[in-house]
Amino acid sequence: MVMLNFFKKKYIRLQGSRNVLKLNYFIEKKFRDKNLGDIGFNFSNKPTRQFLVQEIINAKKYEAYLEIGTFHDELFQQVKCKKKVGVDPVSGGTIRKTSDEFFKDNRDTFDCIFIDGLHHYSQVKKDIQNSLKILKPNGIILLHDCLPNNHFEQAVPRCQITWNGDVWKAIVECRVKENIDTYTCYADFGIGVIFNRRNRNILNLNIKDFYKLKFEEYFYNHKEYMNIIEFEDLKKII
Repeated sequence: MVMLNFFKKKYIRLQGSRNVLKLNYFIEKKFRDKNLGDIGFNFSNKPTRQFLVQEIINAKKYEAYLEIGTFHDELFQQVKCKKKVGVDPVSGGTIRKTSDEFFKDNRDTFDCIFIDGLHHYSQVKKDIQNSLKILKPNGIILLHDCLPNNHFEQAVPRCQITWNGDVWKAIVECRVKENIDTYTCYADFGIGVIFNRRNRNILNLNIKDFYKLKFEEYFYNHKEYMNIIEFEDLKKII
């Protein structure tokens, strides 16, 4: 009976989540979607994040890896590195905290930091800022889900299963800064890449609040805004 009640409650929560997604989708479709359609990204023949991260670690001989948002350890358990730290408030990794809590308590530095936590611009921005503070001089920050293909994949709140969130806004904001060099690798739903060095291709945008950026602006300017690069070209500049 106890086990039955457990699964019953779990099913009710799942149905509730689906109903929320349906409601959010209706709102986006009715009031916010401009019928722009898909950009046309196809990641089926592009490198996975598992491959990309390991290739960079091997090439740079990195020894300390941090992952923010481990979830089911789809990436974390595959990474081979001398020191691995994985942070998630719910599951996976090695530390059960929010990223804010982790960064507040942490005293270590890392060569490679992979950010895949809460896919909301404001949280991603904080995770980037905090990561830069503990990034080793020759290190790299990577971010998942930076290239949404359509309006619904980036809508906040979430309105469907396939979802990037508005991580892309944080990448655009990084692109205008002189002291960091930012790219988006055309791989695994878009992998943001941030180097702690002078910006080699600064984006000139006069925007005070990047949260207010519209998907329509991204749709028509994504190549310029995101500084999209193939993995083979990324390897040449790391």
